[in-house]
Amino acid sequence: MSETTVPSILGPASRGSGPARAPHAALTEPRPVRLALTLTAVAFLTLFLLLPLAVVFVEALSKGVGPYLATFTEPDALAAIRLTLLVAVIAVPLNVVFGLCASWAIAKFDFRGRNLLITLIDLPFSVSPVVAGLIYVLIFGAQGLFGPFLQRHGIEIIFAVPGIVLATVFVTFPFVARELIPLMQDQGTTDEEAALTLGASPWRVFRTVTLPNVRWALLYGVLLCNARAMGEFGAVSVVSGRIRGLTNTMPLHVEILYNEYNYVAAFGIASLLALLALVTLAGKTFLEWRHADALAGRGAH
Repeated sequence: MSETTVPSILGPASRGSGPARAPHAALTEPRPVRLALTLTAVAFLTLFLLLPLAVVFVEALSKGVGPYLATFTEPDALAAIRLTLLVAVIAVPLNVVFGLCASWAIAKFDFRGRNLLITLIDLPFSVSPVVAGLIYVLIFGAQGLFGPFLQRHGIEIIFAVPGIVLATVFVTFPFVARELIPLMQDQGTTDEEAALTLGASPWRVFRTVTLPNVRWALLYGVLLCNARAMGEFGAVSVVSGRIRGLTNTMPLHVEILYNEYNYVAAFGIASLLALLALVTLAGKTFLEWRHADALAGRGAH
């Protein structure tokens, strides 16, 4: 909490006569309380995050490094890895384009339906991924709204890669936009107006002014979007059909292997997902540390 925000929060009564206190004095708790809160947080992190993560790697390596590495050379596993990466490569750039367009429109312009657009961006946060996948089945499935048309023209969406991409895009598209909107609103339009006054075209303003100002928040959103895209299970499980070697992503392949009691292979693929998540977390932490000022307007996550 900054010094400038304390008076407005404490109210007029706190600014009366009497000795002034440091802004953080009201938030200082006794040492036992701080210690208890810290230990509680550490215990929860250990029990619900670190311990399960450690179990994944222990189980994956329970029969040695050889069987662990052999997991990734199995054809179905390679197909699941390739499909997961392919879906992420397609879905993330689509979300980047949408996030940039939506955040630029919301933060830089006033128009009718602006609040509705903001609400729609948050929709995937409140809709179950399974429901989202079912919606696509009802629209593009064989008995769906466009199913007969798609069948007549030999177009496969459900139980194929396009359906997986659509479902992944739906559950991940708020991430980039939600990182950019607060930052762009905080920056305002002063820089863009100055560039336009100097004769720059709208595209040049976006490329040389707007985009550089939000580049780190954009990269932050891309990291979060990519992590969710590779780890999505619910929506993808509905639209993919779980066809082994064809429409199974890594999370779906983990479930199949686990149900077959192939624990080493299941935890091996899970460990790869965990490693990708850790890399994403490391990138996220680096951005927060290295470019804290540029990310300050994005809101907390």
